Amino acid sequence: MVMRDAVLRVFESNENKIVIGDALRALKELPSDCVDLIFADPPYNIGKDFDGVNDKIDEKQFLEWCYEWLTECARVLKPSGSFYLMNSTQNMPALDLWCRDRFSILSRIVWAYDSSGVQAKRFFGSMYEPMLHMVADPKCYTFNASDILIEAKTGAKRGLIDYRKNPPRPYNTTKVPGNVWEYPRVRFKMEEYENHPSQKPEALLDRVIRASSNPGDLVLDPFAGSFSTAAVASRLGRRTLSFEINEAYLPIGLRRLRIQSDLPAEALIKQRRRKTQNLSKRQRERDLIEQPVLKLEL
Repeated sequence: MVMRDAVLRVFESNENKIVIGDALRALKELPSDCVDLIFADPPYNIGKDFDGVNDKIDEKQFLEWCYEWLTECARVLKPSGSFYLMNSTQNMPALDLWCRDRFSILSRIVWAYDSSGVQAKRFFGSMYEPMLHMVADPKCYTFNASDILIEAKTGAKRGLIDYRKNPPRPYNTTKVPGNVWEYPRVRFKMEEYENHPSQKPEALLDRVIRASSNPGDLVLDPFAGSFSTAAVASRLGRRTLSFEINEAYLPIGLRRLRIQSDLPAEALIKQRRRKTQNLSKRQRERDLIEQPVLKLEL
């Protein structure tokens, strides 16, 4: 959601490709029905600082931009493909209504997390982010249930007997996860931490990719950011395609995907810094009122 580049720059290895440039334009360059899995975690339009770029614009303009690239995602997704979409609690109702007319929504997932800080004092602070799990065809899609099983606490810990079965037998010790996923947010001291303000946990992405794709499938992330989607997908034997408009994050992708480039070696060294430039929601709202907002082209 920043100014569009005139040129798309491509960096690639055998199985991984990075495109630096506007996601909408890059999507339009793709043929139809070519992607097996899309994981999209776009800017939330809440005023975060993405290395010098503020993501806050008019809400109507933001949603219209989302509908444009979502239309392209629907076009490039294979008939058997899956699509996971994340966004803020404020925006997701509008996106949900739009998506339900163009995809089959299988699950509305909640990524829940705790916080050591005070979230709010006069209302209930937000402690989750919503995610839609959608498919092109509800009768034909990938879902590898056996690859994502978790412990079923009733059966595994309490050893209860299910008397509804004939003959009665113990409850299962494993199950497919429900739609509330509890993963901690990525913190500064964690090994997977990258210098990006909205990094998603690798464990969350691991579940998405294992469930909804197979080795050799093509996984697309239109807003690569920290390149965690591609890094996890590549580790799991998938092919990856990542779009990112902010060149400041290119070294992260090149390093994590081991893609050769003409960047000096020192530029690819992982340097950790705290995300202190991202202020609280209340402070961001005050700053937007007190200072002019950078106007961004879509």
